[in-house]
Amino acid sequence: MSEKKVAWITGSGAPRVGQVIAKYFAVQGYEIALHADTSLENASKCASEMTQSGTDAIVLQGSVQDPDFAKASVKRIVQHFGRLDVLVNSAAVWDRQSFEKTTAQDVQRQFEVNTLGTFLCSQAAGLHMASKPTGGAIVLIGDWAVVRPYPDFAAYFAGKGAIETMTRSLAVELATRNPAVRVNAILPGPVMLDPSISAEKADAIRQQCLLKRHGQPEDVARAAYFLATHEFITGVCLPVDGGRSIYAGHSTDAIAHPSFHRKAEVQ
Repeated sequence: MSEKKVAWITGSGAPRVGQVIAKYFAVQGYEIALHADTSLENASKCASEMTQSGTDAIVLQGSVQDPDFAKASVKRIVQHFGRLDVLVNSAAVWDRQSFEKTTAQDVQRQFEVNTLGTFLCSQAAGLHMASKPTGGAIVLIGDWAVVRPYPDFAAYFAGKGAIETMTRSLAVELATRNPAVRVNAILPGPVMLDPSISAEKADAIRQQCLLKRHGQPEDVARAAYFLATHEFITGVCLPVDGGRSIYAGHSTDAIAHPSFHRKAEVQ
């Protein structure tokens, strides 16, 4: 059995947020189980770099929505490392489509990956953790914008909106089996903006943020590590969004109190 703790990060093959989370946990002394569906080459490269740096790392390949994948992955992780301490559910899909053109298949795809995949991996990892005295920690990843959804992502928001309820439900299910198992979620703001976004649009997004900056993958990674290691927090959905979920800008049009508008008219 590995003397170091072991973290499994789904969706960590491509050089995006999941991989940054995996690298952050590696720096903190964890052994790492990477995961990729189609980005196997990138995942293998990352695992090789980790191994060269002294971190034992393996790569798991498969679709998180496959009913057999999660159980097989937990089995392989335990066979290789002898333990599993942390799961971070970073695997996700993000598809834009107008509401008029959104099909049943579009909605089903979002639920299969973002919702069902997260559930199945959390279930398999959580039940294993619950069977061990040391327990473990699971981190789900939702989206801050489920409270202020924007157009053309109706299928995506339907799937991601389930994450907060799932977090609380899994926290109860697992802690009632073993109080050493905790489940929390991160609700990130915009991080790693798509390269297609213009400089003007990127600046507008930054101005919408209360802290007037773009989020970075490292912001999410630090939050994941915090939730994974804090032993008295469970069932929490933590916004990591620079204040976007509580701030709508300076416009007085956002103020809906009648007395304010009457006062403004008198002045």
